[in-house]
Amino acid sequence: MDEDTIIAISTPLGYGGLGIVRLSGKKSLSIAKKIFKPKKNKAQILPRRPILGNLYHFEQKEFFEEAYLTYIPSPHTYTREDVVEISCHGSPVILEEVVRLGVKAGARHAKPGEFTLRAFLSGRIDILQAEAISDIIQAPSYEQAKISFGQLDGSLSQKIAALRSQIILLLSQIEASIEFPEEGLRISTKQISKTMEKAIHSLRQLVESYNLGKTLSEGLKLAITGRKNVGKSTLFNSLLQKERAIVTPYPGTTRDYLCDKLNVNSSIFTLIDMAGLGSPLHAAEKEGIKRGKILASQADGVLLLLDSSQGECAEDFKLIKKYKNKKTILLFNKIDLPQKMSKKNVKSQAESLPALEISALKGTNLGKLKEMIYELFVPNKKQGAEVILHLRQKLLLEEILGCLIDGLPLLKEGYPEEICAEEIRKAIPLIGQLTGEIRTDDIIEGIFSRFCVGK
Repeated sequence: MDEDTIIAISTPLGYGGLGIVRLSGKKSLSIAKKIFKPKKNKAQILPRRPILGNLYHFEQKEFFEEAYLTYIPSPHTYTREDVVEISCHGSPVILEEVVRLGVKAGARHAKPGEFTLRAFLSGRIDILQAEAISDIIQAPSYEQAKISFGQLDGSLSQKIAALRSQIILLLSQIEASIEFPEEGLRISTKQISKTMEKAIHSLRQLVESYNLGKTLSEGLKLAITGRKNVGKSTLFNSLLQKERAIVTPYPGTTRDYLCDKLNVNSSIFTLIDMAGLGSPLHAAEKEGIKRGKILASQADGVLLLLDSSQGECAEDFKLIKKYKNKKTILLFNKIDLPQKMSKKNVKSQAESLPALEISALKGTNLGKLKEMIYELFVPNKKQGAEVILHLRQKLLLEEILGCLIDGLPLLKEGYPEEICAEEIRKAIPLIGQLTGEIRTDDIIEGIFSRFCVGK
């Protein structure tokens, strides 16, 4: 581990009532003593007891701020190193000066996520817990924050550790039965299959939970599509409850696409408003339509908007045919106007697509629309079930799952147990990568680079 003592501002940038500068490393206290002087002469700085004092500018030989200092000796700290926290008023000028003086006194400015990286390198947390810390800081919803808190507390790490123990026990039983059959250590193929199937079931549940995790952390993409002037931008603004898109009565107003976040019951959706589909009148609109088609094809779901104040047309049916095999909600918009569309005829073409009548302009049934979005796009969370939030985790779990799935039929088809064991053995280093026991430098760098400097 790096022997440098690091320093950084740990509170968000900007003005506030309180700001914190944190140091971590062997020289934390000695460096802090050059900047901080207790109010009471000869007062001792005791472990874990905040002490009131003044910040001292050792270059200009003057005091410039009142502050508290807390010293926490190793190993019972976040990084398992000596840590000092200096709390003062949340003035960016003062906090930056404290850091500058700390660097002048012998510290080094911390890199993004370096405090948490030191916690990982010291063995205080594993990679799964480090990712959970980042997730809590950046949580876009309360539900995701709760899941991340559980993972910081070790819920996911414990599940993976139990899975690893299960696989290692299985391997040891197989190998013991191969090496020492005469000692009565032979394990039946039925027992091996049962243990593997149990592990496969647990892994599948974890992999499938990523669909829910994505809605809680990253968000699913929902494309609002339809012909020109059906009210896509009006719906976009109404769902977001702000005037995000320009709305005019003229067809083709939206020439490019707009994106914004929509929170529905703690699940995050990236809502995309795009150019209306149809015959373009100029090059900009043509490009907008092209981009819109690509976005709609890549989106996790589609809100297909129809203008029910106009009669149905071939273009409407063409769009229904295009998106009926995708997760799509069919919306009959402008129900505040006299109705000309045969909804029965349209629904017959849409087959099983869920449908709803709305007025994007008046806000009619938009509450019901949000309920439909949640029910259709957000997977159910089972009570107490773990939820995967990161694609990195999902991909590794899929690889581990693949090892067991490849090994199981070999066993059932009568191949030698050594062949099956070889497939199962491939899962062990993958689990090590998942928890960080096996370190891959580019993965480690990618994870910790997402942190703020002071964490």
